[in-house]
Amino acid sequence: MKADKSMEPGRFAYEGLDRVIHEKARLGILTSLLAHPEGILFTELKQLCSLTDGNLSRHLQVLAGEELVEMWKGYRNRKPQTLCRLTPKGRERFVAYLNQLEQVLRDASNENERTEREGIITDGWVVA
Repeated sequence: MKADKSMEPGRFAYEGLDRVIHEKARLGILTSLLAHPEGILFTELKQLCSLTDGNLSRHLQVLAGEELVEMWKGYRNRKPQTLCRLTPKGRERFVAYLNQLEQVLRDASNENERTEREGIITDGWVVA
């Protein structure tokens, strides 16, 4: 008889879902930065992620503290500008996170297909 892998201890713990990255706003920030490897201006990043100046600043501080992003200060037309981009460590850690997230999707899809194929046993059970 084939062993049910879905019952292995810790099977669905997904330790690779990094809590720093998994927060919604930071996930959007990192995805935006991954799509702009040359970097993106703070104002553009703010618009892409629908964040306020304060929210974006705070999330960037967290990500910079983890060495996932770097920020460069400068001036354009005598106006202060901040360029944000992923660090090599940030890119590596974010790609590892995405790989783990892909595993979650594969597992959910496989378990859903198995449930549909085998049916759900509900005899003797009632919805609580």
